Amino acid sequence: MIKGLLRGETPEQVLQYASKRLKATEEELLDALAGELTADHIFVISEILDHIEDLERRIAVFSRQLLTKLEPYKPMLQAMQTIPGIDRMGAAMLLVEVGGDMTAFGTAEKLASWAGVCPGNHESAGKRVAGKKRKGNPYVRRILCEAANAASRTRCALQEKFKSLLVRRGRKRAIFALAHKMLKIVFVLLSRGDYYRDATTNYEKLTVERNAPRWMKMLVKYGYITATA
Repeated sequence: MIKGLLRGETPEQVLQYASKRLKATEEELLDALAGELTADHIFVISEILDHIEDLERRIAVFSRQLLTKLEPYKPMLQAMQTIPGIDRMGAAMLLVEVGGDMTAFGTAEKLASWAGVCPGNHESAGKRVAGKKRKGNPYVRRILCEAANAASRTRCALQEKFKSLLVRRGRKRAIFALAHKMLKIVFVLLSRGDYYRDATTNYEKLTVERNAPRWMKMLVKYGYITATA
């Protein structure tokens, strides 16, 4: 939309570029877009857009490099991505921070304590102690909280956990507690070389639904059953 305005298009014309996720009405958007762009405005906005695009390009370059270097750890990345809320880059950044050898931490709780997502850090009676900065790895906390936010909006057991925590603790604490739980799951997966199985998903039924047509064709092909009209 901003690029459209810079090209000299009218507010009515740039509405076609509006994201469907925007909550604002068409009238509200037109009101926000109303006004005159001076030469100075255009210069500043153009420079900001160029800077943003350059940052996005650099991020893409670093992301490709990171994933290339982590190719030997592909099974670990794939296992972590089975956890709702953790995407490819989230898994990669998390693996870089915590490593793939969970014996270095010993237990899931020690890993959570190292990351600074262990419940009770600088807390008394469930309340944060004022003036004290939470210890641990801030990068891991940020990755986990972003993943927890995504998981809280995904239909899965983690979402149910979030809902139960939300009533008692409020959104921020519920997200933090969910991040703690997700890190413990990561510890288990990397320790066992396993993948995540969601408690709300019937994997047996899902497997049958996905493979039944192929299985039926093979049974008919080898004469175990007769094809029906």
